[in-house]
Amino acid sequence: MKQAFPVFEGVGTAIITPFRGGAVDYDAFGLIIEEQIAAGIDALVVCGTTGEASTLTDEEHRSVIEYAVKASNGRVPIVAGTGSNDVAYAIDLSLHACEVGADALLQVTPYYNKASQLGLVKYFSAIADEVDRPVILYNVPSRTGCGIGIDAYKELADHPNIVATKEACGDISFIAKLAEAVEGRMDIYSGNDDQVVPIMSLGAKGVISVLSNVAPSVTLQMAHACLEGDFALGAKLQLEYLKLINALFMTVNPIPVKQAMAYLGKCASEMRLPLCEMNEKDSDKLYNVLDAYRERIE
Repeated sequence: MKQAFPVFEGVGTAIITPFRGGAVDYDAFGLIIEEQIAAGIDALVVCGTTGEASTLTDEEHRSVIEYAVKASNGRVPIVAGTGSNDVAYAIDLSLHACEVGADALLQVTPYYNKASQLGLVKYFSAIADEVDRPVILYNVPSRTGCGIGIDAYKELADHPNIVATKEACGDISFIAKLAEAVEGRMDIYSGNDDQVVPIMSLGAKGVISVLSNVAPSVTLQMAHACLEGDFALGAKLQLEYLKLINALFMTVNPIPVKQAMAYLGKCASEMRLPLCEMNEKDSDKLYNVLDAYRERIE
């Protein structure tokens, strides 16, 4: 039987992982979680791309997931990023996330070694076979060099534990074909903040968002307007905040959003190589945009 879904409707924040002095800053992380919940966020997605999961140690990765589960205390669903390009490790990390109470798992397409479409079906199915939580796929070929095709999606949508996908391919035409192909057997979430309204107009349940780190209330208003069928309001907000969205993606994510959160006093701007702060000129551009929106996002 198919897992109960949707995991959430509206906005799941792809939350940053704050660092200080080379270690995870759990004090800042806890405060950010509390601010997100107070803003009414619909879910928190931890240890994803924005959470810099690729440079967390195995111990840190597990600890960050467990901390988020305990901090949320059932108030919002916790979606744990437990993907890898090694199926055995992805399964082990996923089982740990289930054990500590994560509500769902986010599984990115395997990177570097890539996969055929048959390999993707086998890979995701092997992980989903081993867990008792809903699995959200994560299709971001610009980062992984590996994309899920329509035929693979059709097959994966039949798996009882695979309930949704975070679509960050950037191709609206592809997402329209996907929505038609899975016929309600799999939920879709926008993986791009600049495409929330177009993708939700095709039936997506919401967005897994970077923007909502700095502007949770606005992102919620945009997504929930679409859920309520008010696409005019959703579009108005999408366009009104497009400059801020673009600024948060002016270079590779999560560099701008980490610097933005630091500028807003939420954490240090510390990252791990190969990620590093932008140069002064680009940083000033980001801060100028934040200043222009500050009264609307605080």
